[in-house]
Amino acid sequence: MPGGRKEQPQPERKRPTAAVIYEVTGDGTADLTYQARSESGKAVVVRRVSLPWKKTVRVPMGKPPIVTITLDTKGGRARCALTVRGRQVLTATAYGSFGRAACQGELPAPESTTDAPSAAQEGM
Repeated sequence: MPGGRKEQPQPERKRPTAAVIYEVTGDGTADLTYQARSESGKAVVVRRVSLPWKKTVRVPMGKPPIVTITLDTKGGRARCALTVRGRQVLTATAYGSFGRAACQGELPAPESTTDAPSAAQEGM
């Protein structure tokens, strides 16, 4: 553009994340929705997933980790589990035709290094 200023791209801000494991057990297929690294907060949708299914993702702090199950017309039974920082925090079961279940949790505060005792305190 003559005489105009060229806009500089804004650097992408990195938001802290936490590792989350979503796991769905059962037989057959199901539609699943889960929260992943999307800064916009949009969930990932996968259709007709063969069970069992397991996925580890990074979820931005401030976004609740969630996985939902929707069974098809054949129904059946499927169980979701949500694991954060190695600790299973929630399970739920869907059963029957078009059965639904959701596992949603909260992410703990980011781990802080300022809570560690100083060398002077350790020697007391």
